[in-house]
This record gives sequence, structure tokens and C-alpha cells, in this order.
Amino acid sequence: QVQLVESGGGLVQTGGSLRLSCRASGRTFMINTIGWYRQAPPKQRESVANISRSGITNYADSVKGRFTISRDNAKNTVYLQMNSLNPEDTAVYYCKTRSPGRDYWGQGTQVTVSS
Repeated sequence: QVQLVESGGGLVQTGGSLRLSCRASGRTFMINTIGWYRQAPPKQRESVANISRSGITNYADSVKGRFTISRDNAKNTVYLQMNSLNPEDTAVYYCKTRSPGRDYWGQGTQVTVSS
């Protein structure tokens, strides 16, 4: 019912920046909050940031001041601007949203930060 596709990952050096995008399609009228998560096995998946339709944002302590989440409702797209990246940010980044009955996840995009 809702499809999410992430893009924008890649390889950057410490201190560099990347901008991730999450494009939603399908029954997007059901979407309110969209969040970014990341996972670097064997670590558990963790929440990075989320944003409501009205623009209210939340960030994990580890990324506050470095990452910025935003959205363009007309384009059904959520962005994650990542600055001052460090190797600890290396992970697969996923976007997620929730609608009545279930959660929807994207396929993930790899972010690698080299020393």
C-alpha cells in the first residue's frame, strides 16, 4: 500500500556530507511521520531522526547538531542531510513510516565513512 525508496548513500571521508532521500508512493495519504533508521551489523537497528507531516522533528543524541531531517510533502519525499560524518555513522540507512495496521520500510541505502 505504501512503498518507500531510499537513495543518496555512498562513500565519503570523515568530515564529509551526504544527503539521503526517501521517496514514498502508493497510499501516501496515510503517511504522517516518516523516520530514518540505521543498522551496522551486528548492532541493532536504531532510530536516527523522524519528522511529522507538520514538520516536528526528533533526533538521536548521536546525530544532533550534525544531521537535519526535512520533508517536501508535495513530492512525498523526506531528506536527511548528514554533515560532519564520522566512521561511527557507517551503516545501512532505512526510512520507515507507519499507517494503520503496519509499518513500511524502504530497502536501505549504504553510507560508508572512511577514516
